[in-house]
Amino acid sequence: MTINEIQDEIIDEFTGLDDWMDKYQMLIDLAGELPKLDERYKTEDNLIEGCQSRVWLHADMTDGLVRFEAESDALIVGGIIALLIRVLSGHTPDEILDSQLYFIDRIGLHEHLSPTRSNGLVAMVKQMRIYALAYKARQ
Repeated sequence: MTINEIQDEIIDEFTGLDDWMDKYQMLIDLAGELPKLDERYKTEDNLIEGCQSRVWLHADMTDGLVRFEAESDALIVGGIIALLIRVLSGHTPDEILDSQLYFIDRIGLHEHLSPTRSNGLVAMVKQMRIYALAYKARQ
């Protein structure tokens, strides 16, 4: 599945929800489904700067595809990183770097997050792109 196909799928899922309380609940549910990050990856190096909550992000590349794992100590932020992982994980560095993450605006995420969570979202996307850039440079 392409990054845009996954984004369209997420937009469809969120469009079916009537109000933002339901959408927040979906984010909380997604956080609950996120596998726990191995303790060895919960290091200062893997903490995302710019997030009010603690978010650890780890990336590996196998067979030319970047795979992300993450964990947060906040449920809504955990749901946001779960969405980002769903969209970007399992793609090439170029696909990640070339992607336009339009689903964030289309589901209304930016406008319904507090400024600190919105800054955290930007920091998470930035860190994922930095990992992709680093893996591209190694190729």
